[in-house]
Amino acid sequence: MNEQRPLRPKARLPRGFKDRDQAELAAEARMLDIIRAVYGSYGFQALETPAFEYTDALGKFLPDQDRPNEGVFSLKDDDGQWLSLRYDLTAPLARYVAENFQNLPKPFRRYQVGTVWRNEKPGPGRFREFTQFDADTVGSASPAADAELLMMFADSLEALGLKRGDYVVKVGSRKLLDGVLEAAKIAKEKRGIVLRAIDKLDRLGADGVRALLGRGRKDESGDYTQGAELSSEQSERVLAFVAPETDGANADSGAVLERFARAVEGSETGAGGIAELREIIRILSITGYGPERVRVDSGIVRGLDYYTGAVYEAQLSFPVMNEAGEIVVFGSVGGGGRYDDLIARFTGQAVPAAGISVGVSRLLAALRARPGAEVFQTEPPIVVLVLDKTGVAECMRLAQQLRAAGFAAEAYVGEAGMKAQLKYADKRGARIAVIEGPDERANGTITLKDLMLGAELAKATENRAQWVKDRPAQQTVARADLIPAIRAILRIQGP
Repeated sequence: MNEQRPLRPKARLPRGFKDRDQAELAAEARMLDIIRAVYGSYGFQALETPAFEYTDALGKFLPDQDRPNEGVFSLKDDDGQWLSLRYDLTAPLARYVAENFQNLPKPFRRYQVGTVWRNEKPGPGRFREFTQFDADTVGSASPAADAELLMMFADSLEALGLKRGDYVVKVGSRKLLDGVLEAAKIAKEKRGIVLRAIDKLDRLGADGVRALLGRGRKDESGDYTQGAELSSEQSERVLAFVAPETDGANADSGAVLERFARAVEGSETGAGGIAELREIIRILSITGYGPERVRVDSGIVRGLDYYTGAVYEAQLSFPVMNEAGEIVVFGSVGGGGRYDDLIARFTGQAVPAAGISVGVSRLLAALRARPGAEVFQTEPPIVVLVLDKTGVAECMRLAQQLRAAGFAAEAYVGEAGMKAQLKYADKRGARIAVIEGPDERANGTITLKDLMLGAELAKATENRAQWVKDRPAQQTVARADLIPAIRAILRIQGP
């Protein structure tokens, strides 16, 4: 009788998710630390909310179906309540503020970094799990709160090493666009489709948006998106506002605002948007955030329905190489805006709020793809080789001394020989291998192999025998001189 072989699961990732290695995690941690420092310098404080919220608290979905999982990942708790993984950090903030409203300072200013999940169709660069970094001001209707968030956005990008001209933070207004839609006599039930179409302007261009405002559009994959079915006159009026030929990087903010005012003439909603934008631009101008850093742009919409006033988007303008080897301009890495009605879902009263959100993975990919990204690279370890079992403790003590001197260091804990240990050190990306075998220990010396320099010399040297003879990438030093010798090697090769 044949024994039944155990059923083994196939090792595979779910679609829309990815594993991340040390290099990416270390770079992300460095980037987040820089952004935290900027937000903290403005007086914003950290907050953390749980990954799960009650589904009805998220606002976008209601637990009135067998499984309310369109767009979110949901499960039913043991008390019959639907729970969902958060799809952004704003809805949990609204719940937190409503729950703790009486005890919070007003305005309440917080930042939060965390993972969010979307139960949506994955695609190239589009994941179901990703990280956001938000900052919000709750309890202030003043345009000064919007201006401060725009300033903080620009300061964060410059703290990450971007120069003026590498980025721009754009600001628009949903009130202005609502005024244009009113003037164009676009039915309210179509306005959500129109807003989502306009939000794709940077990616699809005017012709792509024109198709979505009309009958619809088929994308490269063959999927068809139903359009808003506006008339040609309505579509052109909207496009004339959001994609004008006259505005540009050097456009005067005052002239742009005057064009806005003409476009929404007769609309009370639009007039309110103009007044708010004028005040935001006035504050930015006085504080040194001119159009080379923060610029008015009528094409900024943001796709979420809960925005009620000013909206913002940070865009990168430098070229990078994408995964297909093509040179592209990176585009949007974050955005936000004013949402004065979201917290009212819980409290029954309007609580003004505004916030920004950084797309962490997207921004990190852009920063690592450009020159000068060394600051986001992890420091490789020093590997101490273990050549004899009786010397394991001494090698571990040696690694301990290196760590005490400020280096990342590890002693090899496997059971392979020297050749395999050196291959291990190469795979770890180690810059230096430290060797203290029985002979070195008896003589009071240490052998250092500069692995990075050795690899470079091996590629460049035609006469291998001469290179081995001179051994410029290996040196033996007195045990007492170990730390100075390593510092000398790293100064030559590192920053």
